Amino acid sequence: MTQIWTGSLNDPFRVGGSVGLYDTTLRDGEQTVGVVLDPEQKLEIARLLDGLGIDRIEAGFPRVSQDDWEAVRLISEAGLSAEVWGFSRAVPADLEALVELGVRASVIESPISDLKLAAIRVSRDKMLDRITNAMRFAADHGIHAAFFGVDSTRADPAFYEQAYRSAIEAGAKEVCVVDTLGIASPEAVADLVSRTLAWAGPDVPVHFHGHNDFGLATAAAVAAVKAGARWVQGTINGMGERAGNASLAEVALTLRALYGVGSNLRLDRIREVSERVRELSGYELEPWKPVTGETLFRRESGAVASQFHDPPSIEPYSSELVRAERAVVLGKKSGLDSIRIKAEELGLDVPEERRADLLAKVKALGTRKRGLVTDEEFRELVLAG
Repeated sequence: MTQIWTGSLNDPFRVGGSVGLYDTTLRDGEQTVGVVLDPEQKLEIARLLDGLGIDRIEAGFPRVSQDDWEAVRLISEAGLSAEVWGFSRAVPADLEALVELGVRASVIESPISDLKLAAIRVSRDKMLDRITNAMRFAADHGIHAAFFGVDSTRADPAFYEQAYRSAIEAGAKEVCVVDTLGIASPEAVADLVSRTLAWAGPDVPVHFHGHNDFGLATAAAVAAVKAGARWVQGTINGMGERAGNASLAEVALTLRALYGVGSNLRLDRIREVSERVRELSGYELEPWKPVTGETLFRRESGAVASQFHDPPSIEPYSSELVRAERAVVLGKKSGLDSIRIKAEELGLDVPEERRADLLAKVKALGTRKRGLVTDEEFRELVLAG
């Protein structure tokens, strides 16, 4: 039996194929305000990501601090199945650090929008020199480089093309379309990815790296894949600066369920990895967050509880797909079926003629508490008669 119940509406738009997932939780994700991960914690997360089926893990930016250097070293030496990537600016000291650590693949970034160039007081010509020199250095030292044009989506189109062509000609093996501030609509992302593919050629894989400032990171990533991007960059739980990055779990599930695009992500492990990353990072998620939210498969509404026995009628995909527990919970919005289901679950004898009175008490308690009625409170109500 299928675990996805989305119907046939999306069938004309399915594209098939597969996409690679590149995780930047340990670098861009740690830029979440207030999050600090030590090298051992990063190694733990890297191992979790590896078990999750992530294809490429960005171990960090070694020049940021000694801790980041040590984290990259530990992860590089951990014998993971995933490819371990570094991160570098297009400056000699950053690149030399990669060589010293023996990192064999890395994103190499440079700002390319006029807004960014003006902020750091660097001309276009000088930035082009930095980009070409960095790519030549990487190629000469056996580093598989992906050029990462910061603020791609706000760059002048002609300069964008010039920068990316120059990077490829100087030795970049892959390129990243970067929506640094999350300003691009899905349609704009698809157009930019398509144009990049047209002149980069079939031998240069294109990544998409998007942020969620307008709530469009997943939609933009999907648009990029439909346009031909082979890699999506993102983080666990959508961690990152401001509104965060694309959530790789959301992207992977959306692509699989709605577009028929596969990935190596182990959806059955995503919730445990999500929880552990949250614990180590010290933040909470909205309980209704897609894929990993705490309440996705809990039902308080009485109308929905009456259909609880038939998951496809009230859920778009099976809880088993992401290894989550289904449950009926009690509160202000409960119904008679909620009482019946909860009583059976707890092994309590509640005759049909008592359910209406018990429901009234449950609703009143939930209203007073402004929250859920616990199983123990429900037992007390039942036993009180």
